[in-house]
Amino acid sequence: MFSNNRIKKLLGVEYPVLQGGMAWVADADLAAAVSNGGGLGLIAAGSMPPDVLEQQILKARSLTDKPFGVNIMLLSPTADDALEVVARNRVPIVTTGAGAPGRVIDRLKPLGIIVIPVIASVAQAKRSERQGADAVVAEGMEAGGHIGEITTMVLVPLIADAIRIPVIAAGGIADARGVIAAFSLGAEGIQVGTRFVCASESNVHKAYKDEIIKARDRSTVVTGAPTGHPVRCIRNRLTKEFERLEKIGAAVEEIEELGTGKLRAAVVDGDVDFGSVMAGQSAAMVDRIQPAREIIRELFQGTEGILDIINRNLSD
Repeated sequence: MFSNNRIKKLLGVEYPVLQGGMAWVADADLAAAVSNGGGLGLIAAGSMPPDVLEQQILKARSLTDKPFGVNIMLLSPTADDALEVVARNRVPIVTTGAGAPGRVIDRLKPLGIIVIPVIASVAQAKRSERQGADAVVAEGMEAGGHIGEITTMVLVPLIADAIRIPVIAAGGIADARGVIAAFSLGAEGIQVGTRFVCASESNVHKAYKDEIIKARDRSTVVTGAPTGHPVRCIRNRLTKEFERLEKIGAAVEEIEELGTGKLRAAVVDGDVDFGSVMAGQSAAMVDRIQPAREIIRELFQGTEGILDIINRNLSD
């Protein structure tokens, strides 16, 4: 099924899967583990100071000889610094989020660096293709963290029909059934975030992982819509306070201030009561801690069996 896959060829990986670029979560340890497992690991630049990001890149290179990448969040105040660190260190692959990727493409493509924007609409996909992106990650609203407004089920086929470069599906994918669904919709790769949070190589606080493992189908909620940057998290006291502020029409500045530092509080300090426990709806499908390599094998090794079932159903 994946022998002639364009994402595998583009990234030089065994399996067409990217690990999500999750701020405070996606560090060198996790990225290297995913890359060593046959996927593409990513370091999330987030708001890292440039010297810290460079240390993370060097550490990843010491842990793996496989391709890995860096995710640059374009709304971050350190995005320009991250761009130059990536360029100086010739990181082979970069994904971008939360902003227009044009300047990243213009800076990195001449260096031979692959650039893959994460997008949430057909218009963004078309613009990214015109600007020279090598592929796009079409991320549906089922995903964790900052999200768009369209579901993966609808977004992926619309984008696959609209552009010629490869499409990577993200949002709601946590097992082999999700992989098959993504490819059936026109994707040529997948991006997985929430399940990799619970990789044994992930340095996320145990309390954060436990919240994902305990999650059920309605455990996540989307807050922050009035700010223009909605976020999906697991319900807790923080999300209830966001909902209260939104209900009374609080100023955007007050809502944004409430979220400041809350992701770090959850990921690093383990504050899952008043920290931001970002996770996708697929958290309900994650039930244990596993090595990244094992996660990747489970995502793909069941796909042939599922295809057989689909073919039997179609022939009945």
